[in-house]
Amino acid sequence: MKTSLNGLNLIKKYEGIKTSPYIDSGGLWTVGIGHLIGDGRTLPAEWNRLLTVNECLALLARDVARFERGIERLISVRLTQNQYDALICFTYNVGLGALQRSSIRQKINRGDTKGAVKSFYKYNKDNGKVVKGLTARRNAEAILFCKVSS
Repeated sequence: MKTSLNGLNLIKKYEGIKTSPYIDSGGLWTVGIGHLIGDGRTLPAEWNRLLTVNECLALLARDVARFERGIERLISVRLTQNQYDALICFTYNVGLGALQRSSIRQKINRGDTKGAVKSFYKYNKDNGKVVKGLTARRNAEAILFCKVSS
């Protein structure tokens, strides 16, 4: 399965696009549409430049492909396109390790769709504090997850 335009647009909406490297809310070096630079702890010299929008979109495509492979490995049940897109957006934000340990994954793989939807809302904190933007993002992901595919 591949991420649809709806999923990509949701990522872009919440990640934004920044053509120069910046330190994200987690203290990691990031660029483009939420692309982590290396391990995020240091900024290599080659990244100390402006990127074009096309370069940012290419990084997004490469990153999304990695998350698609991870979801294929971690989710054992068939998903709708909207469920898949919501999981891609969630995982793009929290990482594959967090998805692997998440109650969302456990509930999806057990067939507990309603429980999975409720679990999205648990992941709205940064350093133990509720973040308004993460709450909005989890809400959008949960809504997309529930939306009937056309």
